[in-house]
Amino acid sequence: MPPESPSSPVMSLVIPCYNEEGNLRPLIAAIYETVNPLQVPYEVVITDDCSKDNSWKILQELAASDPRIRVQRFAFNCGESAASFAGLKAARGQKQDTMDADLQNDPKDLPKFLEQLKHFDCVCGTRVESRGKGDNIIRILSSRIANSVRNSLSGEKISDAGCTYRAFKKECITNLKFFKGMHRFLPTLFKIEGHTVTEIAVSNNPRFAGKSNYGVWNRLFASFYDLLAVRWMKKRMFRYQVAEKIN
Repeated sequence: MPPESPSSPVMSLVIPCYNEEGNLRPLIAAIYETVNPLQVPYEVVITDDCSKDNSWKILQELAASDPRIRVQRFAFNCGESAASFAGLKAARGQKQDTMDADLQNDPKDLPKFLEQLKHFDCVCGTRVESRGKGDNIIRILSSRIANSVRNSLSGEKISDAGCTYRAFKKECITNLKFFKGMHRFLPTLFKIEGHTVTEIAVSNNPRFAGKSNYGVWNRLFASFYDLLAVRWMKKRMFRYQVAEKIN
């Protein structure tokens, strides 16, 4: 018999998916191996961004075999930000983890995220130390350039803003407004809302199967306008604190 669906999952693993048919079953198996022993009620929320391969068929089979796996499919391709955001809105856990579907993010790192989440509102993964183990030189250099430009223009010190392997409390996304490319800037957006953010080193495995959808163009240049918008947002935000209140 499949496990019972948790009525109130403590943790939600939120995963965007596009053409990942070869990775989905190994990904779920890796999640089971790490998370089941933790004895924490959890769910896996996967949003298929209108894949052209058999991803949706496999997701349907996985969801039918385990009620902890919740899946949804876009009517048309909308991009990673939309798939991530739709998953976060559907997630029910008070602790939410975002990760890629290609197994470059290793589920074995999840306990480290949960431990640091006891002290911070958001925990970001950084692949600076492990990058060479899973990526070629072009991806490494383009990532370094992109991070340098983003930090310079946004005034941040995030060492690996392109790493979407993160864990955060659900309230972090309560007041966020959706925009294309937002997944790259979640740490900055959280800080704007007054949440605490830290980084931890994570593994960076070689892609298990399939082809990467990212290159130099969409790592740096395609996100440039989004970066300018976030910079403007930081400069225009104001903060206040109520000292006393009657009625």
